[in-house]
Amino acid sequence: MMRCLIIDDEPLALDLLEDNLKHVNTIQVVARCRNAGEAIIAMQKEPIDLIFSDIYMPGINGLQLIRSLTHKPMVIFVTAYEKFAVEGFELDVVDYLVKPVPLDRFLKACHKALDLYELRRSYVPQPTTKNYFFLHADYNLVKISFDQVEYIEGLKDYIKVHLINQQKPVLSRISLKAIELQLPPDQFFRVHKSYLVNLDHVSQMRRARIKLINTEIPLSDGYRDVINRMIGKV
Repeated sequence: MMRCLIIDDEPLALDLLEDNLKHVNTIQVVARCRNAGEAIIAMQKEPIDLIFSDIYMPGINGLQLIRSLTHKPMVIFVTAYEKFAVEGFELDVVDYLVKPVPLDRFLKACHKALDLYELRRSYVPQPTTKNYFFLHADYNLVKISFDQVEYIEGLKDYIKVHLINQQKPVLSRISLKAIELQLPPDQFFRVHKSYLVNLDHVSQMRRARIKLINTEIPLSDGYRDVINRMIGKV
């Protein structure tokens, strides 16, 4: 059973979402929320697998709420505005529904979320035995040792891999999220939406900065729990 949260500032919209979800017996509505503040409180109390959220709401809007989450459940936006679709999908949401939403289209989005949920549950990560990865750069396939990476910088669809023994970074067309999946999770940590750091090369940490061998990079408040995990590794 998937546990879901529904968020909309209009009570009738919440009622409609809840009625539609009665057609899906594998999704349980854990809480109804009128704004982002109520949603955050609900997520602190209950584990949530899926969020249905409007975008235009008083105070923090739906896009801002999802961006703020460090550990993000699956998300389906349900909104009256088509213009935010690209921005929504950039947040890796499961689906983007425009009101009024036909029931069959709503159920299709639910089944997509259920398929992804089952896929994640069945995935068993394999232990990392290799100490390197490959990147496409300058029309070549470049082999890079994990230990040589100081940090990785994300630039939309590109990354810059900064190495401790090389002044010029390696530039490759791949997202930061995609490269993160190839790295050992006990060695590389996301400390900002645009930066991954190699813990082996971290020398100092303070409120808003992390000092590495050759540089300092910003530390985002949204990744404070990551810092706690990093400290636990030291």
